[in-house]
Amino acid sequence: MKTPFTGGCMCGEIRYKCTAEPIFMGNCHCRDCQQATGTAFAAAILVLRNAVTIVGDVKYYEVTGDSGNIVGRGFCPNCGSRLFSKPPIPELMGIMAGSLDDPSQFQPMIDFYTASAQPWDYMNPDLQKFDKLPAPQNT
Repeated sequence: MKTPFTGGCMCGEIRYKCTAEPIFMGNCHCRDCQQATGTAFAAAILVLRNAVTIVGDVKYYEVTGDSGNIVGRGFCPNCGSRLFSKPPIPELMGIMAGSLDDPSQFQPMIDFYTASAQPWDYMNPDLQKFDKLPAPQNT
């Protein structure tokens, strides 16, 4: 993915810029993401929080995720666009792929929480699948 990358909400009140390469890109099929997006999955990019500059007043709604940890869902209070997620690891944040100025840059690596995937959801057969959240890889 080309850096920096930028994006924002539908009404333009919230804008962001990320200056670091994504750590991870994937499609989450958990029930929480299904309900938060109103569709089959959340297409998300995981980045270092300190690499992102946000302009505007983001509101967060917190829920207990499938992991049992608190996860925040960041959105624009004016237009309702879902933009960010706060995972349980404070140094990281998620950016919703649809909020990118150029969403064609999103290149998912995996599908995860596929145990919750809906039967009508078509998943790319070329992507690796995980029933839950995969364990972090040691490098």
